[in-house]
Amino acid sequence: MTEEPVHQPHQPPSTPASKEVWKKGGRMFSILLAVHLALLACTLVSSGAFEKIAVHDYDVFFLLTVMMLIVIIWIIFYLVGTSRCPDAILCKDSHAGPIWLRGGLILFAIFSLVMDVFKIGYYSSFYSCLSAIKIIYPIVQAIFVVVQTYFLWISAKDCVHVHLNVTRCGLMLTLTTNLAVWMSAVTDESVHKAHSNSSPEECNCNSQICQIFKNGYFWLYPFNIEYSLFASAMVYVMWKNVGRFIDHHSHHIHRLKFRLFRRTFFVGIVLGLIILVSGLGVLILYEVQVNSSTESSKKSQALTMYYIFNIVCLGLMSLVCIGGSVIYRFDKRDMDRHKNPTRTLDVALLMGAALGQYAISYYSIVAIVASTPRDAISALNLTYALLMIAQHTFQNIFIIEGLHRQPPKEDHKHDSHQKDLYGLTFVNINAVSLRVPDSGSALAPSAASGTEAIHPSDLVRSLTAPKKMNWRRKFLREISMFLLLSNIILWIMPAFGARPQFDNDTELNFYGDSMWPAIVDICLPFGIFYRMHAVASLLEVYIMS
Repeated sequence: MTEEPVHQPHQPPSTPASKEVWKKGGRMFSILLAVHLALLACTLVSSGAFEKIAVHDYDVFFLLTVMMLIVIIWIIFYLVGTSRCPDAILCKDSHAGPIWLRGGLILFAIFSLVMDVFKIGYYSSFYSCLSAIKIIYPIVQAIFVVVQTYFLWISAKDCVHVHLNVTRCGLMLTLTTNLAVWMSAVTDESVHKAHSNSSPEECNCNSQICQIFKNGYFWLYPFNIEYSLFASAMVYVMWKNVGRFIDHHSHHIHRLKFRLFRRTFFVGIVLGLIILVSGLGVLILYEVQVNSSTESSKKSQALTMYYIFNIVCLGLMSLVCIGGSVIYRFDKRDMDRHKNPTRTLDVALLMGAALGQYAISYYSIVAIVASTPRDAISALNLTYALLMIAQHTFQNIFIIEGLHRQPPKEDHKHDSHQKDLYGLTFVNINAVSLRVPDSGSALAPSAASGTEAIHPSDLVRSLTAPKKMNWRRKFLREISMFLLLSNIILWIMPAFGARPQFDNDTELNFYGDSMWPAIVDICLPFGIFYRMHAVASLLEVYIMS
């Protein structure tokens, strides 16, 4: 007899291809949501910056307040509901949310909270003639900063596998809200610098305490701007990790080791500190001479001092980056080709943010070359613009190549040897038996298994002995530390008021009062963000070296 085929019930398709299509569909919906919200926020923020358009700043504040409240509700839902579901987080991305990035986020969050306190104090000084939303907005923003910072601190590494579409949409809404707050802060800061007396006539800030609050929160804007961008980057990585499975065999964990001053030449640290301290002195003198003096000679001296410092700094940084790229030619470490959303985002942000400074530099070069007469300040400005382009280019090459390198092989050997010994380190080392087994007794477990017994003194030496570091790693660490400190001062100077683009009249006279401020106000925030993001990337290059 022939055996009849057994008809199996139809099963719904669950192939990897169908799951990938569904994942892309969920991502596309969340992206469309983010695009529409971002365009709406951008339209309101840009319209509210102009006095002749019937869109007021309190309209912008109302939209941002609603967006932040929705994000707060979703974060609470995620922390209470989604993350506690069974099998919600099957794995974590060790590359996402490193400790130095989360530490920087907390630092900027603290200053953002101080800024919100100053804002509340400033608007409360004349609350009777203002819309209530202007006081509600900084209160909601402070709550938003606290809730979001806690959420990113504990959840930045999550790879969520439940409520996928809700989580994707919630993360994209969070990302869009941070970008909208960033756009609002950048616009508000630019308007304040263009019009120093920007308060409405019916709400004049006359008291001394009101002036303190007003000046205080404008000085703290750079920290709030960086907080929004840091949070946006971390949220984007979380969004990429929704539904992701990680191959732990190829996912190396780079542990932060606080050995900054161990077995180094101190050259990079010393030179970097010299650049940092000198830059702070130049910034103070520049601000004093430009803002407090009406003499053109004082202004020219301040510009000359600023350009000379930056030319020296950018020249040294360019040479150091070239040297680092040459050293990489002799580096025997393999390239890390594993999928890493954090690294992909870092590279994209470095390349994208550099475009802002590229644009300013090229506009300056055209204006200087086409303008007459040419003086010493114009020559310095031209050199400064050219070096700015070169330094960004060489630094991006150095950082990107460093981020794609595997950790040193000796680190792998050292870590694997430590893992073999960790079974004994969990017990009290003084309690480890040193007795030699009797000749008549059974063999010790280590001898029976064919492995060599470990003496406690050898264990201690293995765990505490410093690893040898070759000359390539030493130079790469010195270069990374020097560039890190130099980028910090190059972030501080424009973020806290040094704007030679407006104090030097060459570009302003060439492009006009409307075009040149628009170019600088759009491009400079990206240049400022580039420096802080380069600091985070260089710290990772330092650790991986």
